[in-house]
Amino acid sequence: MTALLRTFAVGLVVVLCGAWLTDWRADRQEVEALKAWPPEGLLVGVQGRQVHAVMRGTGPDLVLIHGASGNLRDMTFRFMDRLADRYRVTAFDRPGLGYTDPAPRSGRFDTIGESPMEQAELLRAAARELGIDRPIVLGHSFGGAVALAWALGDPEGTAAVVDVSGAAMPWPGRLGWLYRANVPWVGSTVVPPLVAAFAPAPLVDRAVEATFAPNPVPDGYAEHLGTGLAIRRASFRENARQVNSLRAHIVEQSRLYAAFPVPLEIVHGEADTIVPPKIHSLPLSRLAPGANLVLLPGVGHMPHHAAPEAVIAAIDRARNRAGL
Repeated sequence: MTALLRTFAVGLVVVLCGAWLTDWRADRQEVEALKAWPPEGLLVGVQGRQVHAVMRGTGPDLVLIHGASGNLRDMTFRFMDRLADRYRVTAFDRPGLGYTDPAPRSGRFDTIGESPMEQAELLRAAARELGIDRPIVLGHSFGGAVALAWALGDPEGTAAVVDVSGAAMPWPGRLGWLYRANVPWVGSTVVPPLVAAFAPAPLVDRAVEATFAPNPVPDGYAEHLGTGLAIRRASFRENARQVNSLRAHIVEQSRLYAAFPVPLEIVHGEADTIVPPKIHSLPLSRLAPGANLVLLPGVGHMPHHAAPEAVIAAIDRARNRAGL
């Protein structure tokens, strides 16, 4: 019995030391990430929360909303500057990602992420603070769901929507194991610190490459994006909550598409395996009145980088259709 207790005590010490080392290293990695990728723009206070926004250019208002596991730096990497000569472009960090605060948690067992409607409401409030008037709203991937929700929640204040590889419709099957493991309390306690502390750079690079496939990752993209921001413990948890609860929100939201109230342009890569167009954009284009769908052969999940001219053309069409 004494030997058993001794073994248990040694094991407990090893576990506690491992947990301390993991948290210590995660703290250091997160401090370095904040130094390497500070806020690029304005920090706007709305609804008791901080929202991070970058504004450039002049002209009709255009809002850019990024996807999952990222931040607004996805939009400020080359794409935003292509538009600033004729639009006033504003990119937002979505709640819990980058430098925008998440919603307050009701408790440590709260596993539900903010819905696209809730995220759109917060970003609309920040847009009003910045004087943004009746914008075209472009959303990529998860941000596509938020852009659609933006217009559904405020049709009078929205000029048009450009949905780029957007998650718009309920999908079959399950999400990857890493998303699922990160939501239960035990998983969300253990997984994010390990990722933040020890995620090897080659693994992070492969995740970025998979997002772009079959197209190459542009030179300098990963360094600009700030992958270290995405794997911070709080951001990693919040992203998993949002992605895991997205389907249920999309089921409700998709019931409103048949009366979609503003011009809708949809751009989607035919080679996208992350958000397949046959599941999302094709059904959306049939439901939403007047929706215009452009499918891009050989393009994956990142058309705004792999085929930016096609996405810019969709923005310009949305502007014309909205009479801006």
